[in-house]
Amino acid sequence: MNIIDLTVHELKEKLDKKELTAEEITKAYAQRIEEKENEVQAFITTLTDIAIEKAKEIDNKKAKGEITSPYAGIPIGIKDNICMKGVKTTCASKMLANFVAPYDATVTEKINKEELVSLGKLNMDEFAMGASTEYSYFQKTKNPWNLNTVPGGSSGGSAAAVAANLVPWALGSDTGGSIRQPASFCGVVGLKPTYGLVSRYGLVAFASSLDQIGPITKDVKDSAILLNMIAGHDEKDSTSVNLEKKDYTKALKNDVKGLKIGIPKEWYADGINPEVKEKLEQAIEKYKELGAIVEECSLDVANYALATYYIIACAEASSNLGRFDGIRYGYRTENYTNLKELFKNSRSEGFGDEVKRRIILGTYVLSSGYYDAYYKKAQQVRTLVTQEFDRIFKKYDVILTPTSPNVAFEIGTKSNNPLEMYLADICTVSVNIAGLPGISIPCGVDSKGMPIGMQLIGNRFAEETILNAAYTYEQKERFRENYKPSFKGGAN
Repeated sequence: MNIIDLTVHELKEKLDKKELTAEEITKAYAQRIEEKENEVQAFITTLTDIAIEKAKEIDNKKAKGEITSPYAGIPIGIKDNICMKGVKTTCASKMLANFVAPYDATVTEKINKEELVSLGKLNMDEFAMGASTEYSYFQKTKNPWNLNTVPGGSSGGSAAAVAANLVPWALGSDTGGSIRQPASFCGVVGLKPTYGLVSRYGLVAFASSLDQIGPITKDVKDSAILLNMIAGHDEKDSTSVNLEKKDYTKALKNDVKGLKIGIPKEWYADGINPEVKEKLEQAIEKYKELGAIVEECSLDVANYALATYYIIACAEASSNLGRFDGIRYGYRTENYTNLKELFKNSRSEGFGDEVKRRIILGTYVLSSGYYDAYYKKAQQVRTLVTQEFDRIFKKYDVILTPTSPNVAFEIGTKSNNPLEMYLADICTVSVNIAGLPGISIPCGVDSKGMPIGMQLIGNRFAEETILNAAYTYEQKERFRENYKPSFKGGAN
């Protein structure tokens, strides 16, 4: 038995049977990080020594009956835009390179309450702006399936860490696909919850009406377990929805008989990789065999969702990042003689090119004379996208689409072409625009052995439906048993 190959629910069973201790599990992951982190470069800050000490403490408390949490002692990784008290929260930016969070995010409080053990903060695109984790100030994370390719983004560090067995599960954030797309590229499970289900308090904001924290895990059951921990109303987040507490693991029934699945024809048109399309068609046939009712439908949002997303996201980013001015927060230049130079030089030196690009675009669409033509129009289209999904969910329980039209691409091939990089989000952004839940699960590999992701979209707060649909397919296909990352290729 190799500890690091086990899922979280399998680790829990070993802990319950006293076949493993929290210290043994944490040490196994610490050793794995020592062996593989140089190749993958998933972490910005590692906390392995602190984690081992905490694991020992948890074992001692368990022996005395002082801990009741069933997952106490399980390690976790946290994306570096989620605040963790006393630990650097850099957002992978020079602007926050030395920022130590003075408080915990609500999700961090919740996992601390469960006595999970943090192994460190994970790499990302700067301020979560990107689709490849190449826009980090610190390093480029590699995809464990092929070290010459990107892990996706912006939660690329989280997805790569789970795929490489550097952590058993991780928290990411999803603004336009930043959990689902890297999960697809790295062959793991990524769940973007309904907007408002998980508190955003303590998440450094990119686009406040789109951001959502969610789990990246080895399998669907682990996603349900982690969602149980982090979901729930929070008075510190005004967008948090007050719903009755659910146990999402009870939704995993391994049965989709009678489930109505819509296949939007517009999402399978020109531009999708033929091998991705082939694997999705095989998955569709599998759902039919399992008793689901599968029909082709029309969902004409993909063509204008991307433009709508980038207008709204950049406008909100421009507003949210205004606070980083060299005085109130973040990096301060040493090169200035007056206040204007202090602002300009601090922001010019502190932000990377992609962040600057989005701030400029966002400021433009919010400016006098252009607000009505761009931002207001985008908000109107957002309403139309939401209404289109409302229409489709009157007939179907789940929408099945590609997570990404392509598999992971080689490092450096798109980072200098922003428009091509933005197209990587085409299958995921509409879910954020409408505030819906979506999950990406692996549905096979291409001819080069790279993972292909399938996205299941549900109606608002219908996490149980998409989790069960994903779980049922996963149990049938057994992706993790048949495919493993090879760490082939060399670091660029």
